[in-house]
Amino acid sequence: MINKTILRQYDIRGVWGNDLTEDVAFQIGQGFSTYLIRKRNKANLKVSVGRDVRLSSKPLRDSLIEGITSSGIDVVDLGVCPTPLQYFSIFRLGLDGGVMITGSHNPPEFNGFKLSVGEETLYGDEIQAVGRIIDEGIFARADGKGDVSHFNIIDEYTGFLKGRFKEIRGPKVIIDAGNGTAGLVAPDLLSALGCDVTCLYCEPDGRFPNHHPDPVVEKNLKDLISEVKNTGADLGIGYDGDADRIGVVDSDGEIIWGDKLMIIFSRDILRDNPGATIIGDVKCSQSLYDDIKSHGGNPIMWKTGHSLIKAKLKEEKAFLAGEMSGHIFFSDRYFGYDDAIYASCRLLQILFKAGPPFSIKSLLRGVPRTSSTPEIRFDCPDDVKFRVVEDAREAFKEYPSSTIDGIRIHFDNGWALIRASNTQPALVMRFEAADDAELKKIRAFVEERLDRILQRYKGIQ
Repeated sequence: MINKTILRQYDIRGVWGNDLTEDVAFQIGQGFSTYLIRKRNKANLKVSVGRDVRLSSKPLRDSLIEGITSSGIDVVDLGVCPTPLQYFSIFRLGLDGGVMITGSHNPPEFNGFKLSVGEETLYGDEIQAVGRIIDEGIFARADGKGDVSHFNIIDEYTGFLKGRFKEIRGPKVIIDAGNGTAGLVAPDLLSALGCDVTCLYCEPDGRFPNHHPDPVVEKNLKDLISEVKNTGADLGIGYDGDADRIGVVDSDGEIIWGDKLMIIFSRDILRDNPGATIIGDVKCSQSLYDDIKSHGGNPIMWKTGHSLIKAKLKEEKAFLAGEMSGHIFFSDRYFGYDDAIYASCRLLQILFKAGPPFSIKSLLRGVPRTSSTPEIRFDCPDDVKFRVVEDAREAFKEYPSSTIDGIRIHFDNGWALIRASNTQPALVMRFEAADDAELKKIRAFVEERLDRILQRYKGIQ
């Protein structure tokens, strides 16, 4: 039996040595391979396995592959690589699925698994189905074990992108890889394309000694901001631990959050694809949806979560999707999964086409200035957080709201979001308003009501 709390909405995530062990990884390998065999219903299955730089990722890799190959499925071991390169391998090598071992943006003691069957990432009930297979303990077994081969996916990926982007000569960019996997790919790739690249913390180190690898948290970008301002760079780009999320800083050191990046990307796409559908998550600024519409696009607001967004992108045949947290998904000229390195290339290409001076602010011309908060996360036990959200829906029922993911409450001059994190025992909030005074008023009002709700659960661990 495995701890059910590690089976999250769109991946498997737990604490190494606690609810995530080598034995658990072996069982996940068995459960995943059994699920894959039932779904694909064909012989000679082959999957890829990649891993991030966390200290626990190698032992988890060894046990996971042992579990997968026990079913007769062949494994292509990609070694250490960014998550989007593991996704890329499925498309490029024509594989039947794969697993990425990563704790993403979580602290070093966390790790986990992102599972793919075919070109689709498992989420929701599909992940629970893998858990039920593990509980039942009835696994597919083969007379002979599957083979394990190795493939240099980094060279394949960089060669592919060099062919797509040709030249982006001129922009001066600072890269902060946060000691994660982006440092293995982004600096060399962007330099080869013609950018003037300076590196911060590009040496992979699973202890993340310099700062936490999460570009959504402002304090994690302070060194990047300082380096951009001190060197006169055109922009700075930060990555999370497995390089599927991007954070950007402009030449003035101002953070350009994911929803503002989406405005830049959507304007570029809509020039060539009038009427294109573009998806944002519930945390995105209202200005994103308004800007897409004003430029002739079809904006859709959807749930947060990389697998959920990817599925919606495919369902709606959208050209672009993204989250405020920096997951950006291009189906326009790409494969439709979240790839922060590819998003970097697209951003730098747009800057290059606009010409010097290479200004992020010029690409956002006409976007109204609003007052907003970044993501606000605070601890809330997994068995409480969804109940708190349900109570919040009741507490704010007199206001118009969207409840596709948590509750997004609409006021005359702004909005507030309360939702449960699907990756951590935490609640997530965000606020936006016309100005600082309205933001302060809305936030105080919402937090006062939320505090009353939280008091009911005080002492529950």
